[in-house]
Amino acid sequence: MLEIEIKQGSIIDVEADVLVNAANSLGYMGGGVAGFLKRVCGNEVENEAIEKAPIPVGKAVLTSAGKLKDKFKGIIHAPTMERPAMSIPPENVFKATSGALEEADKNGFKKIAIPGLGTGVGGVDKKTAAELMIKAILEFKPKNLKKVILVDIDPEMVKEFQIALSQKK
Repeated sequence: MLEIEIKQGSIIDVEADVLVNAANSLGYMGGGVAGFLKRVCGNEVENEAIEKAPIPVGKAVLTSAGKLKDKFKGIIHAPTMERPAMSIPPENVFKATSGALEEADKNGFKKIAIPGLGTGVGGVDKKTAAELMIKAILEFKPKNLKKVILVDIDPEMVKEFQIALSQKK
């Protein structure tokens, strides 16, 4: 059973082995969390993701953490959409969360930080996204992974994570 911690703040301020980027299948890092991570980690992270594309929704790929390599062992790019700035069906949030957990576990990571997925340009409402992410985490059977940190700068997303988790316990 994975430990779940919920925090409000920047994803780069958490103590985790690896961060999740809400990606698209092409690996481009444009807006939202992806754009932020590209700015702080450097273009090399986006270039690595593009090299591993196309990444199907439900799968994920690991890249370096670029300029944050002293703090994190990598970034997991988990697509919620095929192309940048697409509206997505809510089930893509569940698939992306599962894909990110799978990739982290496969690579032997213990702690993963995941922001709200699909709630920006994807257009999934925060309540639905939180419920689907919690469901994916609770259903996941880890071999290595011990802890999931759900982190978001948006207080409303954080509140929805808390509500979704409390309803599942």
